[in-house]
Amino acid sequence: MVSDQETNQLRYQYSPISPAVGREEQDVGQEEEEVVGAAQEEVQAMLDNVKSVAPIIGAISGALQPVKNHSTASSMETKLYARRWVMLIIFVLVFMTNAFQWIQFSIINNLITKYYGVESSTVDWTSLVFMVAYIPLIFPGAWIMDKMGLRVTLLLGAFGTTAGAWTNVMSVAPDRFYVALMGQTLSATAQVFLLGVSPNVAAVWFGPEQVSSACAIGVFGSQVGIALGFLIPPILVKDHEVKEAIGDDLLFMFYIVAGVSTLLLLIVIIVFQAKPSLPPSTARYLAAQQPSPTPLTYYQSVKRIVTNRNYILLLFTYGINVGVFYAMSTLLNQVVLQHFPGEEENCGRIGLTIVLCGMVGSVLFGFILDKTHKFKETTLAVYIFVLASMAAYTFTFKLDHIAITFVTAGVTGFFMTGYLPVGFEFAAELTYPEPEVTSAGLLNASAQFFGIIFTILGGWLLANYGSLVCNGTMLGALLVGAALTLPIRAELKRQKANQTGEESKDAIKDGNP
Repeated sequence: MVSDQETNQLRYQYSPISPAVGREEQDVGQEEEEVVGAAQEEVQAMLDNVKSVAPIIGAISGALQPVKNHSTASSMETKLYARRWVMLIIFVLVFMTNAFQWIQFSIINNLITKYYGVESSTVDWTSLVFMVAYIPLIFPGAWIMDKMGLRVTLLLGAFGTTAGAWTNVMSVAPDRFYVALMGQTLSATAQVFLLGVSPNVAAVWFGPEQVSSACAIGVFGSQVGIALGFLIPPILVKDHEVKEAIGDDLLFMFYIVAGVSTLLLLIVIIVFQAKPSLPPSTARYLAAQQPSPTPLTYYQSVKRIVTNRNYILLLFTYGINVGVFYAMSTLLNQVVLQHFPGEEENCGRIGLTIVLCGMVGSVLFGFILDKTHKFKETTLAVYIFVLASMAAYTFTFKLDHIAITFVTAGVTGFFMTGYLPVGFEFAAELTYPEPEVTSAGLLNASAQFFGIIFTILGGWLLANYGSLVCNGTMLGALLVGAALTLPIRAELKRQKANQTGEESKDAIKDGNP
């Protein structure tokens, strides 16, 4: 705005030059004064208008700012629901019935060969089919999990397990071993929707301070099922002179498994939920912001995972460890009976000891991970103890004292199966924000691959060279796995995401978005 003083200065600035010019400038100055005055009035009117709407603008501005902050804070809100434990227990029970079926034939290998009239290596395929089916089905299975969520995945797993159990009921006849293989194949297909889901159940329902422990409890499903699979078949199915009596025992066992599986399927349909209303952790919230997966984006996720050097090293170390466990479990009946003939029930009890000790190890190592977040250190320490315990298990068979075998097998199980949740959680950390089910699924595919190799190779070595060479070969494989663990770099991406997210939430609460 031009002031009166400036106007007068302009008016008289050139007047001393000459009277004529001065009078001319005075006339011009008067015109300028009129123009400036009109301009002043217009500007003043505009200012008055601005003043009149200023309170409205201020109110709108004040209203908009709190809404923005509130929206951001709400979107980062997390909550732990008490029903998370119900969801975890349901998953554990379904997983348990499926894992039971994996080992139910192999642990009574000698009785199955007698009833169906097949070779022991043929009976091994009732267990191997779980490993073979998993490898080609892992990618579509994991995509279904990622696309459709936990509820659909668990429904498929429960339904397949139930269908396999009822098919086994129909296999009880000496000429129907092929039906038993069909039932095992159905259960093996259902396993695809269960085996790698433990870390996903933990991540979807549990917070950062419980996620590793919840994953360990989820792995319990497999361990409890395998434990019961070791224990119950030798108790229920006895060695009879007449084949029909063995068949009656098998039928009774199959009916129990089918009934339990059916009940659990109904519970999943009625009770199980896909996810909570609010995410349990900041990392889960951030992961949920990823777009809904498509086959293309899923395979892109797989590509990113398999190009992660640290994950690839873990893929081999995990596969070797768990593959040895699969072979050890499948061949347990044959190994023990080679040294202790007539000890079928003790074969099951040794297997039970392996798994029960492994359950304790899983809980302990999951708790350690939650408290320390030392993933590589825990992985390496567990692997070293696996080597030592497997060496003891291998060489103490020569002492011909079954009590010592119980001890060495239990210690091996404590570390070997205790490694399962450690591997799952380490993989989730290395590959975040990729879906946990994808990283876990690939780990399991690696375990199935090595399990097939070690089981077939171990069975051949056992038959031709004895248990020392068989178990010694697996010990050598574990040594390779331990060596591959050393160069893994512990890039804990999920832990960093949780930390960054919590800092952001604190900043929002303090009014500093």
